[in-house]
Amino acid sequence: MFQGSTICAISTPAGTGGIAVIRLSGAQAISIADVVFRSPVKGKRLADQAANTLHFGSIYQENSLLDEVVVGLFRAPHSYTGEDVVEISCHGSTYVQQQILQLLLDTGAELALPGEFTQRAFLNGKMDLSQAEAVADLIASGNASAHRVALNQMRGGFSAELNQLRGELLHFITLVELELDFSEEDVEFADRSQLLSLSKKIERLLKKLADSFRLGNAIKNGIPVAIVGETNVGKSTLLNALLNEEKAIVSDIHGTTRDVIEDVVNLDGILYRFFDTAGLRETSDTIENLGIERSYRKLEQASVVLLVLDLTSPFESIVARIQEIRKKIGQQQLILAGNKSDLVSEEVRQQVSALKLKKNESLVFIAAKAKENLSALVQLMKSVAAIDKVQPEDVIVTNIRHYDALTKALTAIHRSVEGLESHLSGEFLSQDIRECLHYLGSITGQITTDEVLGNIFKNFCIGK
Repeated sequence: MFQGSTICAISTPAGTGGIAVIRLSGAQAISIADVVFRSPVKGKRLADQAANTLHFGSIYQENSLLDEVVVGLFRAPHSYTGEDVVEISCHGSTYVQQQILQLLLDTGAELALPGEFTQRAFLNGKMDLSQAEAVADLIASGNASAHRVALNQMRGGFSAELNQLRGELLHFITLVELELDFSEEDVEFADRSQLLSLSKKIERLLKKLADSFRLGNAIKNGIPVAIVGETNVGKSTLLNALLNEEKAIVSDIHGTTRDVIEDVVNLDGILYRFFDTAGLRETSDTIENLGIERSYRKLEQASVVLLVLDLTSPFESIVARIQEIRKKIGQQQLILAGNKSDLVSEEVRQQVSALKLKKNESLVFIAAKAKENLSALVQLMKSVAAIDKVQPEDVIVTNIRHYDALTKALTAIHRSVEGLESHLSGEFLSQDIRECLHYLGSITGQITTDEVLGNIFKNFCIGK
C-alpha cells in the first residue's frame, strides 16, 4: 500500500454552482476532517462512524461557522484511492470552497497535484495504468461513442485483453528459458509448433488492436471529414448548415474560400471534425492555389471525404470531378453529395444515381441552402465511419501511448514468428518475447517509470 501525505483538492469545476465537492485522501483524512467538522449530534466523531456513510453537519473555523455540509466517509482499502477518503459537499460559493480548502490545508493536509487521487488509486492497485488513463478520457468524453469506449476501458476491457496475451507469453517464455538452463542436455521443454501458433495468434490480435487506433482516435477527437468540390458547389453552405451557424463566408464569387476552415460538431452523439476546403479549379491566383494544395493534403488526413457535386452543372463535369477525386484518395470512405437537388429534375437525379460506385463510395442527394435531406447525409456519415457498429464490449485503442507500445510489441512478436520459422535458438526467441512482454506491460503499468507516470497524470485535472 502506498503511504503518502494526506492530500486535498476541490473536485468540482471552478466557479459558482449549487454544490461543490472537496476531497481528502490519506492516512490523516478522517482525523483532519474531524477537527473542522461538527455534527448536530453531540459527541459524534467521524472517526467512530462506519465506512460508506453520509453525515450532515457544519464546518467551523475555530468558533466561526463557515458552511453547512454533508460529509461522505470511505475507509481504506475500499475507496477510490485505496486510502481513507473524505468528501465534503458544501455550497457552491467560490468563497466557501476556498475557505474550506484553506482550512484543511491549515489543519495538516497538502494540496493535491493534478491527477494525484487517480495516481494513488493506481499505486494502491485499485486500477492499472490504462484504466487510470481511461478516467481522464471519460471526464473529457464529449459524445456517446467516446463515453462508451472510455467506460469499457476504465472497467478493464483493454487490460483483460492484454493480460491474457501476457499470461500466455509468460508461460512459454518460462519453458524457453528453462531450456537454456539445461542447454548442455539438449532438451526441449517448449513445443515450438505451439509457440509458433501462439505467436501468430498474438501477432493477429496486436495488429487488430493497433489498427483500431484510427477508429479510436476518430471517436475521441472527432471523425475527420474533408468537404471538397469545385468552387460554388455549396461546400461552405453545407458546412454552415451542419454547424447551424455562419462559420464560412458564402458568396457567388468563385474562390471565396482560400484556406481550410475547421470546426467540430456533435451530430447524433458522434463527434465530427469538418474541413471546408478551397474550391478545386484551375486558377492563376497564387493564394488560391496554396489553398487548393492544402485541400489535397486534407484529403490524406480525412477518414471520410465528402465530395459536393453541383447537380445543375453538366453531367460530364460531374463525372470528371468524381474521377479526379478517386485518383487523389486512398481507402477513405467517399460520400458523393449531390447538392442543389431541389433545382433539378428527377431525370437528372436518376442519371447520377445510375453511376457505378465503388465499394467505399456512397451517394446522397441534398439541398444545402434549403437544409433538405441533411439528416440522411448525417446517417450516411455515421454508417460509413462504422461508429455505430462499435459494441460496448469492443476493445478500441484511443491513446497514442498505447498505440506506440502496441506497434513496438507487434514488431517484437513479428521477429519472434520469423525466428521460430527460421528455427533460431532459444536465446534469440527469449529476447524477442521478453521485448513484447515489456511493451505490453508498459501499457497497464506492470512496467513503468516515474517519468511516464509524471507525464500521464500531469494532464489530469486537479481533484481527480
